[in-house]
Amino acid sequence: MDDRERIEAYITNLERAVKSLEETGVNEKYRVLLENAKAYLNDAKYYLSKNDYFTALACVAYGEGLIDSLRHIGEIDIDWRPLSSLLSRPKVLVAGSFEILHPGHIYLLEKAWEMGRVYVIVSRDSNFEKFKGRKPAIPDKYRVEIISSIRYVHEAILGDEKDYLKPVTRISPDIILLGPDQWPDKEKLEEELRRRGLMETKVVRLEKPYRDDICRSSKIIKRILEIHGCIDRDQR
Repeated sequence: MDDRERIEAYITNLERAVKSLEETGVNEKYRVLLENAKAYLNDAKYYLSKNDYFTALACVAYGEGLIDSLRHIGEIDIDWRPLSSLLSRPKVLVAGSFEILHPGHIYLLEKAWEMGRVYVIVSRDSNFEKFKGRKPAIPDKYRVEIISSIRYVHEAILGDEKDYLKPVTRISPDIILLGPDQWPDKEKLEEELRRRGLMETKVVRLEKPYRDDICRSSKIIKRILEIHGCIDRDQR
């Protein structure tokens, strides 16, 4: 276990606590403490991205201290997860083109984060064009950069141009999370994974889609064209 993995575990613990308190709510007069803890959490992620481990760890400690103060006065009831359990979180793999980032993508990545440490494979431009019959609006080097910056993502990489399962084999995930209507077929993917030696990898399909149907890159592009008068509304 290296220093980075340990700090990531501390950050995950703080992030879980902040998310839980945002969902359950905090007395308004103590809301500023939660907001400050959230700010320290964001600072910790920033400094970790810059490989400044000392400052990142200090920010986490400040954030944990603020939440512990709320627990000490009896305002909240929260238990910190053992570090060992956070370090042993399963690897969860998500793959896609992520052409235009939208709330549906964030929803999928958040659900993956709830299951474990998130790895993302972003499709190459060449594969995108083969699959969708057109060039992507945003090149792959920028799409992977955007995905890498999302707080739920541990690591994002570009896919392989010839073998889409090659990076999957390298990551060796415990879970592959598919979107509700995402290719490929779950059973066929499981069969191919077994053939590649990934006997323990589970394939899980997210049952519920994001609540807004507009959250599809193709629909967003059409909507943009419509707004700028490039297509008629009945062509949508």
